[in-house]
Amino acid sequence: MDTRKPKLLIFIIAFNAEKTIEKSLQSVKEELFQKYNIEILIINDASTDHTFETMKVLAANHPDLPIKLLHNPVSVGYGGNQKLGFHYSIIHRFDYILLLHSECNYPLSIIDGLLAPLRESRADFVLGSRNLAKKKNRRGIPIYKSMGNSLLKGFQNCMLHTRLSDYLSGYRAFSVKALESIPFEKNSNSFIFDTEIIIQFLQSNYKIAEIPIPPYHSRRINFFRGVSYGAGIIRSVLLYKLHQLYILYQRNFDIDAEHINYTPKLGYLSSHTLAEMHVAPNTHVMDLGCDKGFIATALKKKGCYVEGVDMVIPENVQFFDRFYPMDLNNVEKLGSLERFDTILILDVIEHLMNPESFLDHIRSMSGRKFPDIIITTPNIAFITIRIGLLFSSFNYGKQGILDMTHKRLFTFRSLRRLLRQSGYIIKETRGIPAPFPKALGINRFSLFLVWINRMLIKISKSLFSYQIFIKVTPTPRVNDLLEDSIREAEIRNQNL
Repeated sequence: MDTRKPKLLIFIIAFNAEKTIEKSLQSVKEELFQKYNIEILIINDASTDHTFETMKVLAANHPDLPIKLLHNPVSVGYGGNQKLGFHYSIIHRFDYILLLHSECNYPLSIIDGLLAPLRESRADFVLGSRNLAKKKNRRGIPIYKSMGNSLLKGFQNCMLHTRLSDYLSGYRAFSVKALESIPFEKNSNSFIFDTEIIIQFLQSNYKIAEIPIPPYHSRRINFFRGVSYGAGIIRSVLLYKLHQLYILYQRNFDIDAEHINYTPKLGYLSSHTLAEMHVAPNTHVMDLGCDKGFIATALKKKGCYVEGVDMVIPENVQFFDRFYPMDLNNVEKLGSLERFDTILILDVIEHLMNPESFLDHIRSMSGRKFPDIIITTPNIAFITIRIGLLFSSFNYGKQGILDMTHKRLFTFRSLRRLLRQSGYIIKETRGIPAPFPKALGINRFSLFLVWINRMLIKISKSLFSYQIFIKVTPTPRVNDLLEDSIREAEIRNQNL
């Protein structure tokens, strides 16, 4: 059993707080030292009064308190100071970090309440909620602030699918181990930091607990600053939702950048369902860039013989009659493709370093058999990309048209031109709607959006297609045509 007392960092941000800084230290009672190994970190954020001098006097007058004083030569803001305190707690191996205000103090029971869920492993992040306090204790808060907080809370709970009672409280305690995995340094330096770190903890599936605290009304945020603050919170939450939908990438919300879970686009009109529709039953199929074998599973039900190629061996490799682990940038190592009736190149060509060389090799390896080749790729001329460019935005992300791993981007016209110049005959071209069910789940609303998108594609394929679907077949190679000419001439000569 571990009998070591946990290391606790009590963190106070001080800005022009020479008259109030002493109040916060009154919260640090002797009883806390019996439970925790404590250090008190106070950062003076470039105050213009005598805050730092007051801090020095306080430290001298409390030699029993392990106080560490820091001073920012330039103000880094409320969020910027939290970044400094969090980083300090990580590099000095604390177990917990507790944020206290420099303007007031709470009784020991409140401090104990904030820390208890962390120590008992019931939470990774604890919020002191003013809204859980009894109504009689919430008197004195300005009406505009109370109403604004209620509206913001409702908006955030609705958008983030949570039931938190107080997103804006500055009284917080964190597990330092959890903080280590959160990219908090990419958050805003302003008060919006408080909202962004809540979102990051929710994204990471960490447990958030709330305890009631007496309400405190900071006079630093007046009506006009409050409106600006509220607008910033709304903007941050909306940016997170757009990030979730792969519309607008936000680095601070990119929590799991290395592990992207690609899911099949089945059950609605998509690149996967279109490809499946265009493969005849009981035929031989090569799936280049097969990923986890989503298409192979469906094709096997149609009696198809399916071989797959991908860089990563899928868990369900049994879905394939044969599988080749291979980087498609080196597709020349694959060998002949003459035994296949259909070749699938779904959402692959945009990832290749040299699509021209790749298409040349596919045509060459097809030999004298002319299979149907189905290609899908994102449409860079999609309306959302055009609107983004109108406002000087070209935002790469984890998935979608501007996926960070995409090397080459195409429009209908540029892809057709590439295929013709590479020796292919275009048999069919279609537009694919955006995969709304992938982002929103398969439901009536998402399927309705797919239907709307399909109608718009009929108006303008270039403008409203999220992806491009093209079916082609290779033309004979020059050397094959020359051999045919020589052989035909010999036959004719013999007949004459």
